[in-house]
Amino acid sequence: MKKQVIVAAVLAALAASSAFAQQADGPWQMRVRAIHLDSVDKDSTGLGLGINDKWLPEVDFSYYFTPHWAAELVLTVPQKQTLTSSVLGAKVGTFKHLPPTLTVQYHFLPTGSIRPYVGAGLNYTRFSSEKLLPGVDIDSSSVGGALQVGVDIPVAKNLYLNLDLKKVFIDTDVRVAGAKVGTLKVNPVLFGVGLGWRF
Repeated sequence: MKKQVIVAAVLAALAASSAFAQQADGPWQMRVRAIHLDSVDKDSTGLGLGINDKWLPEVDFSYYFTPHWAAELVLTVPQKQTLTSSVLGAKVGTFKHLPPTLTVQYHFLPTGSIRPYVGAGLNYTRFSSEKLLPGVDIDSSSVGGALQVGVDIPVAKNLYLNLDLKKVFIDTDVRVAGAKVGTLKVNPVLFGVGLGWRF
C-alpha cells in the first residue's frame, strides 16, 4: 500500500512537471508593459468632471499555481492626472493616483503559439498630492473590481509578447466645502503592450 502511494505521488509530480514544461519554463512571470489609460468619466456632480487619458509604465508579477491558474499583481508609480470640468470649461486641478491591481487568471492551453487568458480581481487606488480649486476635495482611496483578457505570444525562449486589456472600476466622491456634491466614476479601460519573462 505504501509503495502504491509513493508511486502515485511520483507519477503526479512527474505529470505536473511535464505539464509545466509543455506550458512554460517556470511558475513565475514578470512583464513590463506600456499602458494606455482611457477613462470613461461618468460624473454625477453636474460639473462634467473628467480626467485626462494618458500612457503610463507598468510592471507586473504572476505566479502560476498550475498551468491553467495564476495570480497577477500589477504595479506602477503614482500617476499625475488633470481634473477638468466641461461645464466650467476649465481645469479644476491635479492629483496623483496609485492603482495596484490583483487578479486571478485562467490560462487556456496553447493554441499554436498563442496563449490566451482571462482574469478577474480587485483594484485599490490611492489618491494623493491633490491640488484642486479652493474648497474642492476628493476621497483618498477607491476599491473596486477589475476584469481582464489578454494573450502571451512566444518570441524567444522564456520571452513573450504580451497584449492585455483591463476594465477597472475606480470612483471617488467629490466634495465642495465639505459637502458631497456627487461621484466621479473614472472606470478606465487599460490597454497594455509589453514583454514578459517566465522563470
